[in-house]
Amino acid sequence: MEHLYLPLPEDDLGLFADLYELTMAQAFFNREMFQPATFSLFIRNYPLNRGYLVAAGLQDVLDYLSNLSFSASSLDYLKSLGSFSDDFLKYLSNLKFTGSVRAIPEGRIFFANEPPLEVTAPIIEAQLAETFIVNQINLQTLLATKAARCVWAAPGRTISDFASRRTQGVDAALKMARCSYIGGFQSTSNVLAAKRYGIPPAGTMAHSFVSSFSTEIESFRAYAQAFPDRAILLLDTYDTANGAQRAVTVAKEMESRGHRLLGVRLDSGDFDSLSRQVRRILDGAGLDYVRIVASGGLDEFELETLSKTNAPIDLYGVGTKAGVSADAPWSDMAYKLVCYDDRPVMKFSEDKISMPGPKQVFRFRDGAGKFAEDVIGLQDETVNGGEPLLTQIMAGGRLAVPHPTLAQLRENFEQDFAKLDDKHKALVDPPKYLVSTSQGLERLTTQVRQESSSELP
Repeated sequence: MEHLYLPLPEDDLGLFADLYELTMAQAFFNREMFQPATFSLFIRNYPLNRGYLVAAGLQDVLDYLSNLSFSASSLDYLKSLGSFSDDFLKYLSNLKFTGSVRAIPEGRIFFANEPPLEVTAPIIEAQLAETFIVNQINLQTLLATKAARCVWAAPGRTISDFASRRTQGVDAALKMARCSYIGGFQSTSNVLAAKRYGIPPAGTMAHSFVSSFSTEIESFRAYAQAFPDRAILLLDTYDTANGAQRAVTVAKEMESRGHRLLGVRLDSGDFDSLSRQVRRILDGAGLDYVRIVASGGLDEFELETLSKTNAPIDLYGVGTKAGVSADAPWSDMAYKLVCYDDRPVMKFSEDKISMPGPKQVFRFRDGAGKFAEDVIGLQDETVNGGEPLLTQIMAGGRLAVPHPTLAQLRENFEQDFAKLDDKHKALVDPPKYLVSTSQGLERLTTQVRQESSSELP
């Protein structure tokens, strides 16, 4: 049986909701409003400098919905607030998610205003799920997209997730490791994430290890002795060039014992000039096989600069700026009701319009197989020639398909990313990918507008 890795105890799942989800639920209950409702999740506008988004977080949402319930202690707490009736609390005591989920699979690329997920369920169930769904999909989509940008910026280089200590909490650190792997990173420094998700672990040493010894070379020798086949030495605790010379000495000692120094790491300074200096020292000693790792304050913008100058860096450890998606730490993600009891609905507020009805996204490709255009249509609509992206993932409160492996999600990303035109991958001000609406959705939108206008006094 697959382990569940929910970000909070199962006993508390029902309470992970904004208060208004519960107050609305009681009002729905009082009016006996139990009919099916469809909610559509989407990002209205791209975060800064984004031209695409990488779907992530779906598995956590499905695990949450599969286990959604209110424990006795949760119900006792709600009762203590004095806002909820005994009848409603009794209803919550038996609540389970019985609805369906249609979604774009994780790892696939989607664009602004396209729904990566739609939930259809009795309205109370679907409404209560809002907070968790937005929380997880928003975070993980941002992280997977940030990772994809880093990978694009450093072609041919290995990148490892070093973000755990600076992410916004434990769950975010674990999700960063998973999402960055989907987006193309090769490993993570977080050992629990490596175990949990089957990601290769990676790590070297800290400055504290070097400074705990009386001399730098003594620390290098101790580490090489402990890890004769995977030693990577940190050079910049004192002076990077001197550290490189001492690394050469230790590497030669390792060769005499039948081992090889795996690499050296730079963690500060001008990575371009320092990497060239260190490379000359290593190559001059016949150590062309020793790889150079760089870490410390890196993101896609620094990686792009280093790539363009062809700095001799083989591997990157990317941490803080990727782990918090520093240049774009939030998105305008919304979860809006689009249909209730077979009645399409929409929101008209200026700059916050939501299109009515359950939807499908149809993707078109050009003659070379590259993405050409997406069309947002209705769920039951046929748009000839387009690939429908949303698939049935959950029905009747149960998974309709098993969770894919992380390797499959990574492959989803690699395949989609290869088909996205490079201009949309630009790190600064990328052109917008063409997304249009179908004739059926346009007609329905017009119809709902007219019907709503006729009801005004």
